[in-house]
Amino acid sequence: MASVKLTNVKKVYDNSVVAVQEFNLDIADKEFIVFVGPSGCGKSTTLRMIAGLEDISGGTVEIDGVVVNDLQPKDRDIAMVFQNYALYPHMTVYDNIAFSLRIKKVPEDEVYQRVLKAAEILGITEYLLRKPRALSGGQRQRVAIGRAMVRDSKVFLMDEPLSNLDAKLRNQMRAEIILLRQKIDTTFIYVTHDQTEAMTLGDRIVIMKDGFIQQVGTPTEVFDMPANLFVAEFIGAPKMNTFKTDLCCEGGKYFVKPYGATIEVTGKKAAMLADKGVRSGEIILGVRPEHFKLTDENDPSAIACKITVNEMMGSELHLHALTENGEKLIVRIPTVSLDDDVRHSMVYGKTIYVTFEGKVMHFFDKETEKNLLV
Repeated sequence: MASVKLTNVKKVYDNSVVAVQEFNLDIADKEFIVFVGPSGCGKSTTLRMIAGLEDISGGTVEIDGVVVNDLQPKDRDIAMVFQNYALYPHMTVYDNIAFSLRIKKVPEDEVYQRVLKAAEILGITEYLLRKPRALSGGQRQRVAIGRAMVRDSKVFLMDEPLSNLDAKLRNQMRAEIILLRQKIDTTFIYVTHDQTEAMTLGDRIVIMKDGFIQQVGTPTEVFDMPANLFVAEFIGAPKMNTFKTDLCCEGGKYFVKPYGATIEVTGKKAAMLADKGVRSGEIILGVRPEHFKLTDENDPSAIACKITVNEMMGSELHLHALTENGEKLIVRIPTVSLDDDVRHSMVYGKTIYVTFEGKVMHFFDKETEKNLLV
């Protein structure tokens, strides 16, 4: 097993296009790290530099304390699972999994034992004599993972391995990767654009944008205390509601006043604002959709808005609405909390009143977009 360390890693294409810059990260032995971000943020490029499939323009990559910048991929003791499976169509499942071992001249009886063990863990023993064209997408992905598993490598790299699967299969394979991690107990570096995968799989998440790391933390840390507005809106589905409003400090208490409502900041957020010496002024306020709740027009903390879209998600409603001055809000309401009459009344054009508690707010600087509490 091995740790991985990236120090000031940089990737520049054609001396002008900077794909990754100032990338610094220590990955512990047996840790599951997820790189996540929108398309073009540099996450796959970083993974490929670790694998040796991309040259490093600057900085160093270390695996188990050894700088590997100039080592060929085959000499880095890594295994990689690709987005498109990369299986040999003319070979059986058994031969696909065994291929890398045979290249290394591993004795055939050991090849047989390793392939059978991987197939058993992945539940593909019955498919060993089939060819890839006779398998489903999920089965092909298991074969690709099995091919990487048998190598007993120090580091396991996975580049968007579930992106070609349908939603149901993605959910199933996500659970299987969690179980796989427990069984093979190695260092994982996983790339995805899907924040749900990142939140459910990673010990820590590396959130990237435009080649830069925006935040590194556990799923709980990046959800509860996003470093900036980009992270706040990227992590969470539907994304966090954000809007400009006034933060007021009066008599040692803090209040926000969005859309004419007045809501006091409470709990540890109020104490943190005081500790940071935050003063009155215009800020960007963030509130997650699930933290809104319905209220009535007589509530001084009520925000009036009109429904534009009602998405029925089964256990909850996703209400898209416009405030009186035309700003968009998304509100998640558990259906179990609503009477049938109320639920059926949530139609286009209906005016509803929503509010949120003082302990669930997030506060961002209107200029730098950094979290005021970080």
